[in-house]
Amino acid sequence: MSEKTTIFWFRRDLRLDDNCGLFHALKSGKKVLPIFIFDKEILSKLQKNDSRVSFIYQEIKKINLQLLEIGSALEVYYGKTIDIYNSLSEKYAIETVYTNHDYEPYAIKRDLEVKQLLTSKNINFKTYKDQVIFERNEIVKKDGTPYKVYTPYSKKWLEAFHFKGIQLYPSEEHFENFNKSKKNQLLTLNEIGFTTSSIKIASYNISSGLIDQYEETRNFPAKDSTSKLGTHLRFGTVSIRKIADKASKSNDITFLKELIWREFFMQILWHFPHTTKDSFKPKYDRILWRNNEDEFETWCKGETGYPLVDAGMRELNQTGFMHNRVRMLVGSFLCKHLLIDWRWGEAYFAEKLHDYEQASNIGNWQWVAGTGVDAAPYFRIFNPTTQIQKFDKDLNYIKKWVPDFQELTYPAPIVEHKLARERCLETYKKALVDF
Repeated sequence: MSEKTTIFWFRRDLRLDDNCGLFHALKSGKKVLPIFIFDKEILSKLQKNDSRVSFIYQEIKKINLQLLEIGSALEVYYGKTIDIYNSLSEKYAIETVYTNHDYEPYAIKRDLEVKQLLTSKNINFKTYKDQVIFERNEIVKKDGTPYKVYTPYSKKWLEAFHFKGIQLYPSEEHFENFNKSKKNQLLTLNEIGFTTSSIKIASYNISSGLIDQYEETRNFPAKDSTSKLGTHLRFGTVSIRKIADKASKSNDITFLKELIWREFFMQILWHFPHTTKDSFKPKYDRILWRNNEDEFETWCKGETGYPLVDAGMRELNQTGFMHNRVRMLVGSFLCKHLLIDWRWGEAYFAEKLHDYEQASNIGNWQWVAGTGVDAAPYFRIFNPTTQIQKFDKDLNYIKKWVPDFQELTYPAPIVEHKLARERCLETYKKALVDF
């Protein structure tokens, strides 16, 4: 065990090209052992046929095949991360562990524990920015405090982006520095307690045509005009730097601004980790939610009697995806029409959405509930019927996902819109008036 080992730990960066932490590991002059850990603490909360686990497995198999071609291999482990590193430190004479930053509260806690363990064994732990263009405190106000409103944040983000430009990290040019290995046996999905999901994660589309026409087409769910990029950014199968660079070259920066929204919510979660459980605006935690479990179940199944709401929920349940415009409607409907706590909806999306990203999901749910930063005002209540005329007037999206919407078997509306609106306004006002 005398020969020193350098490890690169794949996480939310499942690719070999333009991978910042991997680039620095390969450039260190040491032979690099690539590893991936299926984290038991994360997996234990998921259903055994979770399509995201199948997707991750598929992507690490791709990485392993590329590594086998150059005489290396990916070592894959399953267990508690801290236990895995304990055993790795006994198996190898580790000098340094390289990886990329993760910003979610669980990941921050996990990485701190790993760093403390490694430090106690005189092992270096180096992490790098990779899944965002700007992180943490890089885009803040002049006084150093975080932005809580998107528009000024996005302006400063764009200024910094145009000033600094894009720096790529061509990890793919240094494959000769991977260690040589004869191992090529990955764990199977069954060995980590999972089965292959029947739901497949869609490929992404970032053609110039889609980006250039994004503003014109993005609000119409019947059109196949969304990039499906979210899952790939979530797990790092694409480089955010390459995506942002391409988006910035379009005459219309609407698509780029969607990427900025992602980073806005990520820095909000970084600065305000309590928002995973509590409303950003404390007074909104005084709302007396109705939290009717039967109505929540009806919403989950897509049987509310409002075709556009039901279409969105059925699309989610069957595919793991929902169009963004419809996400706003179904979220607003749950919180404002049914007066069900946004945290219930957030948890359901966390279970079902392929592109679930904690920061964006919490940020957007708090937005529709009126409880978060830069949120929709509480009196903004989407009308689920007039939204059809605006965004699906030919009913193509509804016909696809709710083919029974004109049949006698289709349920009557779970609540009358006007009544729900008045009840919502009264409930919110009651909670906020004395604060």
